[in-house]
Amino acid sequence: MAISSYAELQTAVINWLHRSDISTIVPDFIMLGEKRIFREVRSIEMETALSSTIASGVIAVPSDYIELKSAYINTTPTSKLIGSSVSQIYEKYPLRSSESKPKYIAREGSNFIFGPYPDSTYEVKGIYYAKLTSIDTSANALFVAHPDLYLMAALCESAPYLKDDNRITTWEAKYSSIVADINRINRDDSISAGSAMVRTA
Repeated sequence: MAISSYAELQTAVINWLHRSDISTIVPDFIMLGEKRIFREVRSIEMETALSSTIASGVIAVPSDYIELKSAYINTTPTSKLIGSSVSQIYEKYPLRSSESKPKYIAREGSNFIFGPYPDSTYEVKGIYYAKLTSIDTSANALFVAHPDLYLMAALCESAPYLKDDNRITTWEAKYSSIVADINRINRDDSISAGSAMVRTA
């Protein structure tokens, strides 16, 4: 059967489980599976443009932010920002007032901070991985592209109710394989495009 909607995903999970007695908690399996997906998957469907201007030395982290992929100062020529940790920035650039064009970026709570401390209101552009709209609201791009990912993630979350069911091992292996494939494709696309991953602490 096709899996192209939340309702069809619920039906597929129930059919795979062969456990009608726990069908009422299938939405919980799907919800927990999706949260796991957002923690572990980094795909092109999750990529969102970052475009903001530094003010008072910081930029607010987007509300749907998961992880930074790449960022640069939008000057001529552009200047790539390198992912760093907050502690490294404070240690290397203790002067937290106007200094020079930033070279490093890190997440500190609800803000991105920079090192050196910006000496101007630079525009920062880049790409970050965003938390998508939950599948119970609409069929997000990741679900549309990889319904098998969502199915396996939901089935894996049923483990506490199936106990010694050996299907769990199979589902976990299949889920891990799908995640690895998606992340590999995204990583290969990034390399071929000449864009290096940038992580923040």
